[in-house]
Amino acid sequence: MTESPQVAPADVTVQASTEPPRAATGTATATATAGKSLGRAMQKGQQTRAAILDAALVLASHMGLEGLSIGALAEVTQMSKSGVFAHFGSREELQISVIREYHARFEEEVFYPAMREARGLPRLRTLFERWVRQVSVELDSGCIYISGAVEFDDRPGPVRDALASMVRAWHSALERAIGLAVQTGELSVDTDPTQMLFEVHGLILALHHDARFLRIPGALDRARAGFERTLNHYRVADAANDVVPAAPGFVVQTPSPKKPRSTRSSARASAQTSAQTSARTSARTSAPR
Repeated sequence: MTESPQVAPADVTVQASTEPPRAATGTATATATAGKSLGRAMQKGQQTRAAILDAALVLASHMGLEGLSIGALAEVTQMSKSGVFAHFGSREELQISVIREYHARFEEEVFYPAMREARGLPRLRTLFERWVRQVSVELDSGCIYISGAVEFDDRPGPVRDALASMVRAWHSALERAIGLAVQTGELSVDTDPTQMLFEVHGLILALHHDARFLRIPGALDRARAGFERTLNHYRVADAANDVVPAAPGFVVQTPSPKKPRSTRSSARASAQTSAQTSARTSARTSAPR
């Protein structure tokens, strides 16, 4: 009688291990599919939120932060009010999100490019120049920093706090740049960074008013000229005598150093003495002998 061949237990084990459990495979596939779907949903949600913020920035630039509403934004974006509300939760949160988005874009356009410049006047000049360019771009829309300050200067609350925080952050960056110019020896050691910041900010406010409201030609060049005059006031003596680069189409006259008061007083006294001496001489000459 012939014996049937026996299969080694090891072979059975190998064959059994090469077949993945169907239930486990199905679970892993479902998990991967769900993960991809969730990722796509999150990405779509972020894209939708970004699109809403883009539209909100345009509205806020033309109508102010107070002009923002869930209803107006839903109409512009052709979304339902509930859809817009789901991304922000309230009108106040929408306004704060717009302020933060504006600040982030302002940093990208003005602050970060200037940080690539050397410390001192090169960086300070670039900060101001890019700020001026930003204002020129916003002539038809408006600066949310400036318009928002008008809207919320006397209205305490989270929106005002968010706006003031963003403006203070920008001012602090400018003040640090002024301080670095003092450290590099390009600005005088007695320069008050806070005072210089006040004067530079005043130039931007005047530019915005004259260029946007009054539509005065040449306002951009005048702002640049005013900045150079401000620099000359605070620069050290040797640097102040250097040639000042002017904005295109506008000549900046570097003020000549003033004479000390004592020198001017001595000159006047000398002139008076000479005049009196001449008068006495003339009187003696014309008198009869």
